[in-house]
Amino acid sequence: MRYSSDQKLQTRNRVLKAAAAQIRTHGPQGVGVAALMQEVGLTHGGFYAHFASKDALIAAAVKTMFEDAATQRHRAIDDRSGPAALGAFIDSYLSPDHRDRPDRGCPVACLLGQSAQLPALARPAFDTGVRGMVRLMASYLPETTPDPMALASSLIAELAGALALSRAVEDEALSLRLLEQSRLALRARAGLTIPKPESPYHDH
Repeated sequence: MRYSSDQKLQTRNRVLKAAAAQIRTHGPQGVGVAALMQEVGLTHGGFYAHFASKDALIAAAVKTMFEDAATQRHRAIDDRSGPAALGAFIDSYLSPDHRDRPDRGCPVACLLGQSAQLPALARPAFDTGVRGMVRLMASYLPETTPDPMALASSLIAELAGALALSRAVEDEALSLRLLEQSRLALRARAGLTIPKPESPYHDH
């Protein structure tokens, strides 16, 4: 059976979405082509109609992960620009909802500690995604920021680290406190208004 270019693109996108989900859940090494193709209702042999190799699939899936994260980010900033967009992004990124949804969250936090497992073909896709996030973050910073790219690089690293740590700890109060205190600290570093904390979190 011959497929139209639109059908082939739709199928490719389905495979990429499923592969991205496997990477988020099991890491890059947990992607299995046979299981993946079965999940989307295709034969194993049909895989090569869309990708030259498993490594090519993972590279494309990493790119898809960053594109999905960008969609989520646009929803979070909701037509805001400049510092207002930055504040909305920080608040959304370091939120309990983002913490609890690694299946559709930031690929940087998801792949921390696992990037070494990425095949060589996929590393440029990861690096490109990180650079894109840094550039976007820099564009949100106040115009008076002395070195926006340097600050944006640091903010992205701290955001991803704080989110990953909040997911790693078992204690819920500690996890929430990590998110809140990181939000406040990052807002302060970026020269943003510091909102009043909604509720305190204490050790028990």
